[in-house]
Amino acid sequence: MSGAEKVVSVTGASGYIASWVVKLLLQRGYTVKASVRDPNDKKKTEHLLALDGAKERLQLFKADLLEEGSFDSVVEGSEGVFHTASPFYHDVSDPQVELIDPALKGTLNVLRSCAKVPSIKRVVITSSMAAVAFTGKPLAPDVIIDESWFSDLAVCEKLKVLKHFQI
Repeated sequence: MSGAEKVVSVTGASGYIASWVVKLLLQRGYTVKASVRDPNDKKKTEHLLALDGAKERLQLFKADLLEEGSFDSVVEGSEGVFHTASPFYHDVSDPQVELIDPALKGTLNVLRSCAKVPSIKRVVITSSMAAVAFTGKPLAPDVIIDESWFSDLAVCEKLKVLKHFQI
């Protein structure tokens, strides 16, 4: 069966990974319900709206990770959800409060919305690139990053990144 009859949701659609997910889903004929912080922010949405199939099968929704129920309309009627939305800032003073807590609360809010929709068969949750960014291993073009590349707490401490990060 082609994707034409299927609806899939993508959170954080203006982000790098999510944009590619949206593009691939549209190429395969899916209808995509995509969340962004502000659907009227052309700087953040024009690349999505320019994708092949977007005019016919892409719907943008405003959603806030920290607002319970904010994703209800995004996931309603979907068969699958790709949850990629997560706060990400380069310069933080307290990573636990500014990154980890909101990411956890946001994921729980998205999952609560998904739990209300019986048509959803699968939810895919992506991780932050910070989970694999600080390994101390050399990165080369032929390197495949997988679960063996999880960030090492000792490396994070040495580099003074995520200094408040608690595992």
